[in-house]
Amino acid sequence: MDIALSTRAKDLIARSIVWDNHGCMPLTPADPVHLDELERYAGSGWSMVSINVGYAEHSLEDHILALASFRRWISQRPDRYLLIESPEDVETARATGRLGVAFDVEGMGPLNGGRIEMVQLFYDLGVRWMLVAYNKATDAGSGCFDEPDGGLTAYGRQVLAEMERVGMVACGSHTGPKTAMDLCEAATKPVVLSHSNPRALWDHPRNVTDELMRAVAGTGGVVGINGIGPFLAANDASTERFVAALDYAVQKIGPEHVGLGIDYAFGPTEEEMIAYMKAHPYVFPKWDGKPIQMMEPERLPAVVERLLGMGYADADVGAILGGNWLRVAKACWR
Repeated sequence: MDIALSTRAKDLIARSIVWDNHGCMPLTPADPVHLDELERYAGSGWSMVSINVGYAEHSLEDHILALASFRRWISQRPDRYLLIESPEDVETARATGRLGVAFDVEGMGPLNGGRIEMVQLFYDLGVRWMLVAYNKATDAGSGCFDEPDGGLTAYGRQVLAEMERVGMVACGSHTGPKTAMDLCEAATKPVVLSHSNPRALWDHPRNVTDELMRAVAGTGGVVGINGIGPFLAANDASTERFVAALDYAVQKIGPEHVGLGIDYAFGPTEEEMIAYMKAHPYVFPKWDGKPIQMMEPERLPAVVERLLGMGYADADVGAILGGNWLRVAKACWR
């Protein structure tokens, strides 16, 4: 171990906003039973996490119940956690040694049928980003598994305008490539890929092209690299693979447009996860049946050490750790 490098990494983490833009919580969205695992973030140097409250199969009611349940659990522990409403709250959480928590929605399915008024309600309940589609189409646009990709619909453009009005960030992860490009072209605020990896490094339908990464950067947005093995390589979630994906994105779009969205799934046991995957094949259609490897939040110091060892400047690492997400929040949130 390089003690000097390890010390430098710990010091950098301690003085930085460290933001995971996507944490995957219980498989049953209204169940807060595993939220105590958020301590793993707090104990590893993170200062902010966005928690998923629903995707694809989950109904509008599921999303609302999850938000109500999660918000109640977090608000009952004000000494350890802070429900995030503003960018300033993120800085307050770090300064007071608490973990800031916001929420995200994977796919505009809850808005199907013209429920555009839900955008404001979701924002008021703490949802700070929402992606267009989770693998399969919504009324707003196509998912990454849809062929052909029909692009962002007229309704999707209305939803985007409403998101920008209320302050919610638009996301193109898991979305069809044409739909995501349409999103970038239509947006007047930064667009993000909250948790997507470079397709040039690993050819998976959920991964994204260099062209799309550049389009997101062109909006002032950020590409969040995730730590899920099947999206990094052949189910390889090693630190080396994760940092390689980070570095590739940096080389293509610059350190000011890259962040963390590790997508670590808390709660389910390995057996429960396998059973869930078998019952929901659309989640990982190319899944080989083996346990999914994931990069844990505790691996943060190793990631920072590796970046510093590669010659990354402290300022660039700080931007990747969370400064870039904070910049997008300041540009979009209201």
